[in-house]
Amino acid sequence: METTRARRLVAAAAAALVLATDLAHEALEPTPYHHLRSPGALVAMVALAALVLAFVPRVASRAATLGAGVAAGGALGMALSGLVWSNGVPDPLVGGGYAFNLGDVAIVLGDVLLLVAVAGHAWDNRRALHRAV
Repeated sequence: METTRARRLVAAAAAALVLATDLAHEALEPTPYHHLRSPGALVAMVALAALVLAFVPRVASRAATLGAGVAAGGALGMALSGLVWSNGVPDPLVGGGYAFNLGDVAIVLGDVLLLVAVAGHAWDNRRALHRAV
């Protein structure tokens, strides 16, 4: 079985990969669409990403760890983009009347994977959930 430390490294690697991909895409793909984020929102994104990266790997689930890393990478990409681009976070992807970026996609997909994985882990270990602590 993997250790919590090994899962934290996997989550951090996934976050770093998503962060780098998001920033590279925003830098290389010009777009007229941007959205501003308040300083408080940027701080909240970093704080939530740090909490997810610190606590989710404690669950013995590779899928939950990967979901946490992907979602955290998207949040960190959004926060860093908010600091780097003076006119707001670039949104180079446009579809269905919406403009968004890879960070947005990563947050949604990572959260879905995380929730499904944690629900599956709870289901697989449902008997242990009833034990007294």
